Amino acid sequence: MTTPITVPALGESVSEATIAKWMKNVGDPVKKDEALVELETDKVTVEVFASAAGTLGEISAPAGTTVNVGAVIGSIAAGGAAAAPAAKSTVAAAAPAPAVKAAAPTANGDDRLSPAVKKLVDESGVNPGAIAGTGKDGRLTKGDVLEHLEKQKAAPAAAPVAARPAPAPAPVVPHVPRNLTEREERVPMSRLRRRIAERLKQAQNTAAILTTFNEVDMTAVMALRDRYKEGFEKKHKVKLGFMSFFVKAALQALKEIPAVNAEIDGDDLIYKNHYDIGVAVGTEQGLVVPVLRNVDALSFAEIESGITELGKRARDGKLSIEDLTGGTFTISNGGTYGSLMSTPIINPPQSGILGMHKIQQRPMVVDGKIEARPMMYLALSYDHRIIDGREAVTFLVRIKECLEDPQRLLIEL
Repeated sequence: MTTPITVPALGESVSEATIAKWMKNVGDPVKKDEALVELETDKVTVEVFASAAGTLGEISAPAGTTVNVGAVIGSIAAGGAAAAPAAKSTVAAAAPAPAVKAAAPTANGDDRLSPAVKKLVDESGVNPGAIAGTGKDGRLTKGDVLEHLEKQKAAPAAAPVAARPAPAPAPVVPHVPRNLTEREERVPMSRLRRRIAERLKQAQNTAAILTTFNEVDMTAVMALRDRYKEGFEKKHKVKLGFMSFFVKAALQALKEIPAVNAEIDGDDLIYKNHYDIGVAVGTEQGLVVPVLRNVDALSFAEIESGITELGKRARDGKLSIEDLTGGTFTISNGGTYGSLMSTPIINPPQSGILGMHKIQQRPMVVDGKIEARPMMYLALSYDHRIIDGREAVTFLVRIKECLEDPQRLLIEL
């Protein structure tokens, strides 16, 4: 008896995916609910889990194959998993318990690591074979790796004489292996990269995109943040960053200029009375925009916590389809990469996107005197079919006013 492995439903408007990699080989034992294969869609990476125990009997769609929702990509043969526990118990009887534990890490090759664990292993430079896995089928979890790293840090303090030199940092490996011996190389675009290209071109072809600029003096926000950041982190267990100020300022401006929170649907305008703000996150696979829901009901701490969690899940490839849909406005922070000024492209069907940039000391005239001030350029790209120039400029001025006088955010002025 065999159990088919099928491509699950991948969310609204997603009908196909690409096989990123198989985590098992044909003949390997399989446990129920164990991750078998990774699928890459144009939005997220999805793991497919075993619906029954047994042995991986067939792989009918190898890595790199494009498959539709519902397609059979392999099968699980019954009977293989039942023999696995017996073999394990025989080994346990023949050897001491520590030997069994030491053998477990051999199952933790790179092909068996989840994206999040592999990223942590690559960044830290640890040898996954030296760590005992506590996950299903002896697989490594992030907790296993983090615990191993903590033990490594504590070892020099506990036994300085026996301390070993710190391992050399792991080299940065590009997402796609490069063949530098050739003058040119051709590599296929990932589904996510193709989707990004399609949406950007769609935005340019459909919307009448215009960008307006302003600059904001960050002195007041930086002083407020420096004054309260320690107490804020101690109470809320999350750092007080700049994003929560920008989200709150954008919320005030969206309430005043509802056209920026609207979209075109055929011959109609849809004005949104909810505020779901997308926060652009750069990952190794490309740019994704997870959505922070109902920001009008969130505190500064909840906004910071939500953005931190979404960013972490984005970089670990753990976002769901729901995390990426339904945004009404987007904020993109190019300043984290050193960008001084840019013209961001709107995220259809949204009508506006706010671009943040690098904070840089510049000479400014204050009360007739030249002073060095921490300044940031702001950019608002907007769909001119919905938003007039007066509304766009007013929107950006309101954000500037809220940031230069943060007390406005408290009294919603």
